[in-house]
Amino acid sequence: MAKKLLTAAALLSLAIPAGAQAKKEAPKKVPAAAAYKTPAGFKTTKDGLEYKIVKDAPGTQLAKVGDFMEVHIHTHIGDSILFDSRKMNNNQPVPFQVPAPAFKGDLSDGLVMLTEGDSAIFRVPLDSLLKMGSQPMPWMKKGENMHVEYDIQVVSVKTPEQQKAEAEAHAKAQINADDKALQDYFAKNNLKPQKTASGLYYVITNPGTGDNPKPGQQVTVNYTGMTMSGAKFDSNVDPQFKHVEPFSFALGQGQVIRGWDEGIALLKKGGKGTLYIPSGLAYGERSPSPLIPANSVLIFDVEVKDFK
Repeated sequence: MAKKLLTAAALLSLAIPAGAQAKKEAPKKVPAAAAYKTPAGFKTTKDGLEYKIVKDAPGTQLAKVGDFMEVHIHTHIGDSILFDSRKMNNNQPVPFQVPAPAFKGDLSDGLVMLTEGDSAIFRVPLDSLLKMGSQPMPWMKKGENMHVEYDIQVVSVKTPEQQKAEAEAHAKAQINADDKALQDYFAKNNLKPQKTASGLYYVITNPGTGDNPKPGQQVTVNYTGMTMSGAKFDSNVDPQFKHVEPFSFALGQGQVIRGWDEGIALLKKGGKGTLYIPSGLAYGERSPSPLIPANSVLIFDVEVKDFK
């Protein structure tokens, strides 16, 4: 599964997600707030966050607000599971940027206590999350000292500079891998496409007539998309995909993948060609379909029907 960076709001929503597992029976009522005591084994920060360090791994790079973390997270109230990255995220850690605390006792107060390899449990009052706008499940009761527990195992901690350098190195390696795969494909199929500065390859079989479309113009196209194996994943001319109709979009406005914005602009009205699009100009790691593996180089047969 492709990793998707969570925003601070999305991290908070892990406490009470819309699709949370329903509880068979409501938790037992806890004592009134005046009688509440911190559970045994837990400590409390100066701002009221309850925590227990389960594993203190060697390391000195504590997370800071603005850093990037990857964690396995198990969120629950009592035995009601709200989120479990191992079971509900394909056993992949959750990536996010550490947000500034939004209230006293926020989870962020605990995240900055951790280094890579650490494990900890944090308890955040349900009432505090509800005040921040989280939507409760029917059995969640305000004012009854319910706490959301976050069981966290830290996989990595990176500064913004480290995150940027890693992303750039990964992107460069992917560009090289894509280009090699394309060169091998062209040699195997005896193709000699042209290449743009961005890394897009293309073959124009019919240039069309008149002017090329300009950014902002509405372009209408026919297309068939394939992976390098030749497997089709979408088409508006093949009935098996059940949408045989012209496809229109505003050129150069980011409504389609970058390879399309660049490649379609190379064709005039009536023009036909094939675009060979590296993953960085396509969907990259975030595939929109199980028919498109992450980091896939994509091939599109395209025809510009009209633009205005």
